[in-house]
Amino acid sequence: MTYVVTENCIRCKFMDCVEVCPVDCFYEGENMLVIHPDECIDCGVCEPECPAEAIVPDTEAGHEKWLTLNADYAKLWPNITRKGVQPADAEDWNGKPGKEQYLSSNPGTGS
Repeated sequence: MTYVVTENCIRCKFMDCVEVCPVDCFYEGENMLVIHPDECIDCGVCEPECPAEAIVPDTEAGHEKWLTLNADYAKLWPNITRKGVQPADAEDWNGKPGKEQYLSSNPGTGS
């Protein structure tokens, strides 16, 4: 089992989860984070830290495409080990449906 970042992270990217991860398995895109499934140790400390409730166990039904997306982008985006500055409009985007269309494949800055 691993944890997976899902659609609600898009354009929110709060990054509270990054600070608590003991193995630094988060990778940063321009407007979303992902978890590298081969690096995640399944500790679960990130899940309750996410204000957007965008992190779920990969065993939760309906998130298969997000697991694939996390695995693919974790190979392309830079690793992030510290909480950065969240987007100014993150709260406005939290919980909005249909955010997948806004997903950017561009990498973030990493840290």
